[in-house]
Amino acid sequence: RESVAGIGTVSFYSENTFAALGHSISDIDTGSDVEAAGGAVCKAAIVGIEKGEKGTPGSLRGVFSGKNTGKINANSYCGVYGTITDIPDTPKIKAAPKNEVRPGKALLRCDTGNGTKNYNIEIMRIVSTADTTKNMIIKITDKELLEKTGGIVQGMSGSPIIQNGKLVGAVTHVFVNDPTRGYGIFIENMLAEAEKIK
Repeated sequence: RESVAGIGTVSFYSENTFAALGHSISDIDTGSDVEAAGGAVCKAAIVGIEKGEKGTPGSLRGVFSGKNTGKINANSYCGVYGTITDIPDTPKIKAAPKNEVRPGKALLRCDTGNGTKNYNIEIMRIVSTADTTKNMIIKITDKELLEKTGGIVQGMSGSPIIQNGKLVGAVTHVFVNDPTRGYGIFIENMLAEAEKIK
């Protein structure tokens, strides 16, 4: 493919480096990772939601707004990485190592059209697997988010997961047969990949 475009969520940025999605961008036809020769980042406005249902993943619908605010340098197995020039004025948060992540209550940070908000979730289980993008199973418990989206939808990949005031991970996948549940990646894995790419 000559190009690919879509909406995803920035998981974190440190200085002028950002990471998003928590998984790679893959070719819809072949399933293989798209080789990133470059790319641009720009802000998006969420203008609609296709609600997720059992057997049918939903999606955030949006439009690109404004000028480019950064560039993509790498499409890694655990996210899209690059540099950002228009850094949002958001509070700093510490990252937690994976050994601090526990089953229990947590927050999911995302934008569903009315600005970025925190929503209640539960980390159901820590997964012992070699697949480094599926480190925890999460469940959406927030009534407002369930009403809006039905659970995890396309476009929410990369949404930060916060537990005990620390950044612990990011959303990566939805369970197609139960959109209230999905996978998350440890933020430690994304940070380690960011160091390799620098």
